Amino acid sequence: MKEPRLIYLPLGGAGEIGMNCYVYGYGPEGRERLIVVDLGVTFPDMETTPGVDLILPDISWLAARADRIDGIFLTHAHEDHVGALGHLWPQLRAPVYCRRFTAAIARLKLEDQGQPSNVVTVLEPRPEAVQLGPFRVQFVPVAHSIPESSALIIDTPAGRILHSGDFKLDPAPVVGEAWDMAAFEEIGAEGVKLLTCDSTNVFNTHDGRSESALATPLRELVEAAPGMVVATTFASNVARLKTLAEAGRAAGRSICLLGRAMRRMVTAAQETGVLFDFPGTVPPEQAVEIPRQNLMLIVTGSQGERRAATAQLSRGKYLGLEMKEGDTFLFSSKTIPGNERGVIRIMNAFSEMGVEVIDDQGGRYHVSGHANRPDLERVHRALKPAMLIPMHGEHRHLRAHARLAEAGGMAAEVVTNGMMVDVTGPKPVVAEYIETGRVYLDGTALVGAMEGVIRDRLRLALNGAVLVTLILDEDDAPLGEAWAEIIGLPKRGKTGRVLAEVLEADLAEFLEAADARTLRDDDRLDEAIRRVVRLACVEEVGKKPEVTVVLSRLSEE
Repeated sequence: MKEPRLIYLPLGGAGEIGMNCYVYGYGPEGRERLIVVDLGVTFPDMETTPGVDLILPDISWLAARADRIDGIFLTHAHEDHVGALGHLWPQLRAPVYCRRFTAAIARLKLEDQGQPSNVVTVLEPRPEAVQLGPFRVQFVPVAHSIPESSALIIDTPAGRILHSGDFKLDPAPVVGEAWDMAAFEEIGAEGVKLLTCDSTNVFNTHDGRSESALATPLRELVEAAPGMVVATTFASNVARLKTLAEAGRAAGRSICLLGRAMRRMVTAAQETGVLFDFPGTVPPEQAVEIPRQNLMLIVTGSQGERRAATAQLSRGKYLGLEMKEGDTFLFSSKTIPGNERGVIRIMNAFSEMGVEVIDDQGGRYHVSGHANRPDLERVHRALKPAMLIPMHGEHRHLRAHARLAEAGGMAAEVVTNGMMVDVTGPKPVVAEYIETGRVYLDGTALVGAMEGVIRDRLRLALNGAVLVTLILDEDDAPLGEAWAEIIGLPKRGKTGRVLAEVLEADLAEFLEAADARTLRDDDRLDEAIRRVVRLACVEEVGKKPEVTVVLSRLSEE
């Protein structure tokens, strides 16, 4: 019988920021018991994933071993850690464990997809623990940009793992628990074999700043603004929502929250007891009656999402409210790489309205929820792990963090999505490479990245399409002429002629010369028509479109 081993396998979040999904296993090779940490999403863009609603990790490997999964653990309620739960849980059907606030969001995710919410179990933080097979798991409170974020202590027969989750060293986070270094030093004194650690801000060389540092500058900004003030931030950053709302209240303004996600987060935080004394708010229908200088809106859409409140306001009225000259719009957030174009488009739209647009100005109105390099080093020293595997970062982040760990005397390995590593011994050893990737939520359907749906959509976007219809009689002779319909192509080509008419003329010439064998064979005729259309389009407009051919044959009956 093979000796048991301890394995770590990221399926998302390692080599990218977002879509977090990590697997730990213990047992004989091929028969390990498994736990899953986080089921998150990342977000699409129109350039590479047009029309897609969400991007989820490919959990095929995990789903094929669902009978070996003892539990799913959620470190916190950000979308990139919990957003895929409702969509992917039916493939895993394992119990879900998390803390109270995260559980409220997790249950909503499951209910939204028609899944049972009673699979979620609330665990209190350490010393409470749950024993699942060979794993004994505890939640350790950490500071982050959402309430009740946690690291995980995962004790196994092969040693202790500390899975950091997302964290920062914040002594006064406004909402949620403060960072407790003494607790981590205690954990380190008990012995840590492996630290899997957040790498997001490894390139930031200054000490991290506290969420509480924003209260004064935000209050001063709102008090000085002459017209209506609108602020956007991440809907899940409950502490920032409270700080913004308190700044508005201090300036004598009524507060209105715009955006379903934001209202859900505030409600969940209040109902689970993590948010107290949130200023009273007014609904949009009442807000429209309040003088502009006495009103503050806090809205969703800090990343330029087209359907969120920020983008809607940039295009005109939203729920009866609109921006006007003299108003102020504040982005109290950092733009996630890849979202810059959409955010800048919105900023320019507001600027054209005469609105004063203010971004985070190098941290004056925003602080990160992740630990910077000096803070990471402090955590390394507190925990003293034998080995470290960086996670939650692009490849460059993982590599820099691994080097930092090695400089501190720890064994380290850059492990990206699909790399299974054996951490039973004194250092990580690559055991296997798992085929993984992405799954797209496209409308209501889950579509594999390799199925070609998005590739075809991109081709249509880049090259346009032509639909050719041809009817043939019972003798395989064309009945009338073929006709062409163009989609997403210029109406006229370089010769100045109507493109559809050029295509129809070239098709008529081809059909007149086509031999009987080609006219009898649908496949041969289809391919020949495609060649004629593509050649004509290249000559006329420099594009090779997607061509669909509809052939209809009349029977002798």
